[in-house]
Amino acid sequence: MSALELVSVAVATPLYRLFDYLAPAAMHARLQPGVRVRVPFGKRTVVGVVVEPPRSSSPGDFKYRPPLALLDETPLLSADLLELLRWAAQYYQYPLGRVIEAALPGPLRRGNAARDSSPVWVRLSVAGTTAKPPSRAHRLLGLLDELAQGPRPDDALDSGTLRKARDKGWIEDCHAPPAASGIAADAPQPSAAQCDVLRELRAARGFTVSLLEGVTGSGKTEIYLQVAADALSRSQQALILAPEIGLTPQLVSRFEARFPGRVAPFHSGMSESQRAQSWLAARDGRADIVIGTRSAVFVPFRQLGIVVVDEEHDASYKQQEGFRYSARDTAVFRAQQWKAPVILGSATPSLETLANGRAGRYRHLRLPQRVHRTAPPRIDLVDARGQAMSHGLTSSLLATTEKHLSAGGQVLLFINRRGFAPALLCRECGWVAPCKRCDARMTLHRSRSRLICHHCGYETVVPQQCGKCQAHALAPVGQGTERVEDALRERFPNHRVERFDSDRVRRAGELERLLRDVASGDIHILVGTQMLAKGHDFAGLSMVGIVSVDQALFGVDFRALERMGQLVVQVAGRAGRGTEAGEVLLQTHEPQHPKLRTLVEHGYGAFADELLAERVGSGLPPASHLALLRAESLDAAAAMRFLHDAKAGLKAQAGARRGVAALGPVAAPMERRAGRWRAQLLLQAEKRAPLQRALSAWVPGLGDLPSARKVRWSIDVDPVDLY
Repeated sequence: MSALELVSVAVATPLYRLFDYLAPAAMHARLQPGVRVRVPFGKRTVVGVVVEPPRSSSPGDFKYRPPLALLDETPLLSADLLELLRWAAQYYQYPLGRVIEAALPGPLRRGNAARDSSPVWVRLSVAGTTAKPPSRAHRLLGLLDELAQGPRPDDALDSGTLRKARDKGWIEDCHAPPAASGIAADAPQPSAAQCDVLRELRAARGFTVSLLEGVTGSGKTEIYLQVAADALSRSQQALILAPEIGLTPQLVSRFEARFPGRVAPFHSGMSESQRAQSWLAARDGRADIVIGTRSAVFVPFRQLGIVVVDEEHDASYKQQEGFRYSARDTAVFRAQQWKAPVILGSATPSLETLANGRAGRYRHLRLPQRVHRTAPPRIDLVDARGQAMSHGLTSSLLATTEKHLSAGGQVLLFINRRGFAPALLCRECGWVAPCKRCDARMTLHRSRSRLICHHCGYETVVPQQCGKCQAHALAPVGQGTERVEDALRERFPNHRVERFDSDRVRRAGELERLLRDVASGDIHILVGTQMLAKGHDFAGLSMVGIVSVDQALFGVDFRALERMGQLVVQVAGRAGRGTEAGEVLLQTHEPQHPKLRTLVEHGYGAFADELLAERVGSGLPPASHLALLRAESLDAAAAMRFLHDAKAGLKAQAGARRGVAALGPVAAPMERRAGRWRAQLLLQAEKRAPLQRALSAWVPGLGDLPSARKVRWSIDVDPVDLY
């Protein structure tokens, strides 16, 4: 029998393998790596991606089927992007088909044509400029407010609200505004420290990794703008990563002002079609700068010349579900592919990045002073022990808040906990309202009259009596953003107080509108979670009050103290960004905690030194490398049984697991979550190579274990938490 021509296709399944299809003569020459094909898969039809060119194979008993359709005449995924995705699949031990699926915008993932479909632009009509919707019509008001700034593409706006405004004659279609394609000439003159950093960055050739450690307000963004301009002058593109959606609008605004018409955003706050258009614009070279969150690391480029990872320490760069990749580390590989420099910027670098800097693997560049030469704010501890407190706020904190408000300053009170109170307690018997699906307490959200679990999302009405003794003696315990907001509105009735958390900032554009009110001075007191902790520049903010960090001082995860230090420094850095020095107060019941004292008295550098020494002594990252096998099941015994079987399988691979220790299995710190019992097995190795070798030999077979049928399992390489 004559040989068969087969082509290997990646399909989004949980199987760690490719699938072979017959390569018809009519398609043969066009079945190149990177093209999408529609293929039969069992009883379904799915979209896959060719990852290897057709090859000859001896015929066997298996009957191969051909693709049903070829979706691309030329590869949608370039060779470098396909290489990146194959590397990510291998390193993070995830099926290649699902890695490719995660990297593609929805329309392209579903097989839509890869072509430009520019949106219709809309603007205010004459009637719309004077329209006065009812005050309760929040979406209409928001739409008119946004269009008052200028025309917008219709796919960036809510379709239902657009329809209502169009019916009333308040909006009309228009041509897209002409896109300038240059570099604005109003760039500020860099400071001496910025010039030193730029000189070192420009002297480097090819792939380099630079840690840019700059205090808050030192002008790291200006460095990013300058190196992007350098890349564009060489006809290259730039990739700028931010950790959260909330930080992308201001970055896009800064870059768009400097590079009009050359910037494409990419994040999950955009519609699927918008993300697809940015993805294609970067691939085709129509977008010179891509600014986005984690998933933007997989956007294709025609000629990538610089990669920037802002706030590189942020845990948001690690995907925590499904394909568990680190965008920061993937960005370093991406830059290496293109022989391009990568900048990791932060005021509070991660211990891993600091260790790489000290080992000489990364260059360590510093911006030690703020651009406006104001002194960085000093953090003063407020000893909360024995003090009378009003809703978690000491008299010292309230008095200092009043002083700054009277002087015309703005105040930020930071508390990293949503809701009104983290627990509802019975004062008669001590019962605390539990989540019936998790080993956790329910959080009281008084504004919604609900108890909500922040771990699984379960919610219920607020009970009127104790669930144990039926006493009518329930009381909220602890503070959340809602409670602090209410307390401040009562204490300072003549000042506008606004809460910044994911409960308050839900509608599209709401955060941007609130931030504009902060910039204009209309908001006097900000109560916020970590969405305000980094990146934002509030010129009028003269004081920051940190309500408490005590919970982090005794966290169960080994990174808890590192994150606490980063959070405190980042939040404190929001104060005094204008011409006057800021003031920062940190309330605590543990004012003598040694790490807290080091952070406050000697700064983040000394604090990080102490933590690094402890990590080396305990053999924890960055002194070692970890992978975590998690399992969860409706049956607690099933999860543990699977992990024991998995560990036994690892032990049987004596050669592959040399240099790797397997610790556990043990119950997860939160053993029951969303109704499932959770357990984990930790793999630890001094070197990365032995760990990767062991994982590659072990992970693909885990799904074949009989005990795997009763569990959901995942592998997490380089986990950012052990929770």
